[in-house]
Amino acid sequence: MTSPFVIGVAGGSGSGKTTVTRRVIETVGAGSVAVLNQDNYYRAQDDIPFEARLTTNYDHPAAFDWTLLREHLGALLAGVPIEMPEYDFVRHTRSARTTPVLPAPVVVLEGFFALYDEEVREQMHLKVFVDADPDVRFIRRLLRDTQERGRSAESVIQQYLEFVRPMHLSFVEPTKRYADVIIPHGGMNEPALDMLAARIRGAV
Repeated sequence: MTSPFVIGVAGGSGSGKTTVTRRVIETVGAGSVAVLNQDNYYRAQDDIPFEARLTTNYDHPAAFDWTLLREHLGALLAGVPIEMPEYDFVRHTRSARTTPVLPAPVVVLEGFFALYDEEVREQMHLKVFVDADPDVRFIRRLLRDTQERGRSAESVIQQYLEFVRPMHLSFVEPTKRYADVIIPHGGMNEPALDMLAARIRGAV
């Protein structure tokens, strides 16, 4: 079995990472891609009261279960299926449900810290950073969190100012230096996405 081609798709919250991942899937076919969504790898918080969970800084690297993420990535590279956790953003802890992910010729790790961990980074064949203006990213995050995660606009704005923006500048933006490909103007940059698709086709 040929070792899978691993792609990391990083970038700030609301930059368009999911759009880029969809383009990868369109390029090689859904049956040929295993997607690890880093949002599902937040640490379980069942052991702490709900009120305490509300103070979790989800935009800090320490919020993630890196051990499980490395383990699951390693399993897929070895041809072993995994049960990817699901995260409940209403209860602020890991859901009891999991999503089966089968090994595939292409593995995509999508998340704003996709390029943060050195051990994970070393497994990647192509490292992508999706860049977008802060105001565009904020508007997308505001819409997503209010429509999909049951958040109030006030709580999203407060979280952005207290955590998202400073953590992005401290931890996410610096990982751009590890990228092989930087996609400016976010996931709507069709010429850049076409170039990325061509590069992937040439590699796999």
